[in-house]
Amino acid sequence: MRIYKGRLLVILFCSIFMTEYASAKTWTLKECLDYAAQNNISLKKASITRLSAHEDMLESKSALLPSLDASTSQSLILRPFPEEGGATVANGYVQSSVDKLYYNGSYGINLNWTVWDGKRTRNQIRLNNLSEQQAVADSATMANSIHEQITMLYYQILYSKEAVEVTRQTLEASKVNENRGKVMVEVGKMSRADLAQLTAQRAQDEYNVVAAESNVRNFKRQLKELLEITDNEPFDIEAAGSLDGDALAEIPSMLSVYNSALSTRPEIRAQKIAIESGDVSLEIAKAQKMPTIGLVSSLSTNTTTMSNDGWGSQLKTNMSMAAGFTVSIPLLDNRKTKTAVNKAVLSRMSNELELKNLETQLSSNIENYWIQAVDSQSKYKAAKVNTQSQQESYDLLSEQFSLGLKNIVELMTGKNNLLSAKQNELESKYMAILNILMLKFYANGKM
Repeated sequence: MRIYKGRLLVILFCSIFMTEYASAKTWTLKECLDYAAQNNISLKKASITRLSAHEDMLESKSALLPSLDASTSQSLILRPFPEEGGATVANGYVQSSVDKLYYNGSYGINLNWTVWDGKRTRNQIRLNNLSEQQAVADSATMANSIHEQITMLYYQILYSKEAVEVTRQTLEASKVNENRGKVMVEVGKMSRADLAQLTAQRAQDEYNVVAAESNVRNFKRQLKELLEITDNEPFDIEAAGSLDGDALAEIPSMLSVYNSALSTRPEIRAQKIAIESGDVSLEIAKAQKMPTIGLVSSLSTNTTTMSNDGWGSQLKTNMSMAAGFTVSIPLLDNRKTKTAVNKAVLSRMSNELELKNLETQLSSNIENYWIQAVDSQSKYKAAKVNTQSQQESYDLLSEQFSLGLKNIVELMTGKNNLLSAKQNELESKYMAILNILMLKFYANGKM
């Protein structure tokens, strides 16, 4: 019965483990990018900024329409010592009453409409519209930055996972050599000092495996952070299979990438919008010298308990309407207009310099990716040949070591050379893939 229960527990544990393993989601690069676009907090904040800019634009448009407001005031008045047979003025009317306590009420509707202000309102609409466009471009710039970070981490994880496999293969070779050494010590073909070196190498390779696995976990943690994933569910990325062809793909020309990037990169577009916004700000500043013309209209009435007429009658008889226009002409403004104009000119000059700086930085980034892509691709081609050569050399050294024809130093040197060759091949392959991908992203904005 105990054996039966034990088997049942083992089966149950295995089924739970296999269920969790089967449900662990593996992410493709596209899924990572799409998920970040919907869940990254920085991108959500950028979206809120864009919506806020849109509200400012709508508000500025409404300034073209007239404003209408209604007002009322209600007051209770106490005159403790009224003069008999006297009169008082209430709401502009002479009232004869001896009431010590009386009530006044006034009601009004006012309309104001600015019909000309030197195009300040219309230019403000243009400025707020450009601010909204700039917020959109800034959001796209942030999205590009996050996409680049995700892509780099994604391929860093792929690289690290392959590096783990390389270190594990090296560890297995070290275990084989250590076991051979033990046999050779028993038959007297090797000293215990040489065996100790093989044991130390095996222990070092075990440490290297643990360190490589730790790198994978750390890079996964960083990727989860960018994706805003906070649960403890298993997380892994989809193995891309053989990427040799991607590492040897055609590298786009530096000039073509730069020319495409100038017209597609959102940071360049945002800075051009900033320059255009400066021109509009200059027009707004100059318009402060222009007069402002407005139309005004009002409707008012009042009531009081000092009158013997009814409330409705008072509203009717006391009603008055007025209409007119206002003109405001700036004469002296303590240099405010001139200062605003000069600062708008200086701001435009600064934005033009910043655009030039962004174009220079863009060119430098593209050139850096291009140089690394070319160098890494060349290194990868050479590294593949070197790895094959070092593998054949190590296999031969291993056989000769088993026969006692090679010593421990030669074996370990061959093993280290093979490990170095595999690591160089792996690093150059992923560097070539990543830099080629970055060049294509700068050219067309797609990963």
